[in-house]
Amino acid sequence: VQLQASGGGLVQAGGSLRLSCAASGRTFSNNGMGWFRQAPGKEREFVASVSWKGDNTYYADSVKGRFTISRDYVKNTMYLHMDNLEPEDTAVYYCAAARRASATSVTSGYSYWGQGTKVTVSS
Repeated sequence: VQLQASGGGLVQAGGSLRLSCAASGRTFSNNGMGWFRQAPGKEREFVASVSWKGDNTYYADSVKGRFTISRDYVKNTMYLHMDNLEPEDTAVYYCAAARRASATSVTSGYSYWGQGTKVTVSS
């Protein structure tokens, strides 16, 4: 079972990126999924999550209104569309599959983690 995060890169402030998280080895259509990030010298923090149906989404206050989480059940892939990026968004972004069907912001609620993709936002 593997979660492969991709789509990171270098972007100027105000720009956009779309991160992808492709699952292989099993389907996570019955699991909530989420994105977390970890900036240098800081702890991993919650970014966004989506329920198994995709009908409930949650966002950290710092990204609300700028980031959008979504999932494609056919492709077994989750996305994080990031607009109006700020230098404070610079971090390694991790995708994860939750233990349960609901969306959660708690790190311990996730059982599978991707390897991370680096996002750098220049000012």
